Amino acid sequence: MAKKKNKERTLPQSVGINIPGVETHVHLDIEEFQDDLPEVMARAGECGIGRIGNVFLGPQAYEQNKGLFDDYPEVFFLLGVHPNDSDGFVDADIDAMRTAFKNDSRLKAIGEVGLDFYWDRVPYDVQEEVFRKQLALAEELGLPVVIHSRDSHERTMEVLEDAGWSGRPLLWHCFGGDAQTAQKIIDHGWYISIPGPVTYKKNEEAQEAVKVIPLDRLVLETDCPYLTPEPWRGKRNEPAFVVFTAAKVAELKGMDVNELWKACADNAYRFFGL
Repeated sequence: MAKKKNKERTLPQSVGINIPGVETHVHLDIEEFQDDLPEVMARAGECGIGRIGNVFLGPQAYEQNKGLFDDYPEVFFLLGVHPNDSDGFVDADIDAMRTAFKNDSRLKAIGEVGLDFYWDRVPYDVQEEVFRKQLALAEELGLPVVIHSRDSHERTMEVLEDAGWSGRPLLWHCFGGDAQTAQKIIDHGWYISIPGPVTYKKNEEAQEAVKVIPLDRLVLETDCPYLTPEPWRGKRNEPAFVVFTAAKVAELKGMDVNELWKACADNAYRFFGL
């Protein structure tokens, strides 16, 4: 029997990005990258990624892993307690986060925080309580917020409205909703981040949503090691692959990929204060 040939995949360097851009959401401090972080970072640089936002999932992860990026000044930080971890939250976590943000200029936003009704891990009321406490901390410190909302768009929106976040600096991470949901987010003055699944052929809902998002409210992300875009779907995601998402979004908006890339970078610089 003939051996099955390995699928040849397009390299991200071939997309042709020629100006520095921003990858707004990665998890490079977790186990999946412990063996090859230098190579991952080098590939990101080769693909036109000038800044990378690493998300620490809680103050303990931040304290343990921030040193991984001592040699990578292009990496900025986000810090927040994820809704799926909120059952382990204690009030001392807020104090630790407050101290961290006051002492580390690389920390730019509280996130990812919010609600997750997809996984049945943490009671919804517990998630919401922790979410509200982190929103209050962001307001206290004058920081932007990055939202995680999975199968919970309506309730997430209600909590944000009740907490007075309409018009405040907020980024809806890993957006996968429809055009109507995107429009509601935009109407509140918030930003939207597009991940790799927009490249999937059957993901017409997200593709239609991209078309209604104004160019000045749009940023890009991988959420690596998750949600790998085509043509690397099925493999570990990494920052370099965000260029495939950029190419798809540019196609949907009928514009040059470098023009789209620069606009999204400008938005990320503005939102995170880079």
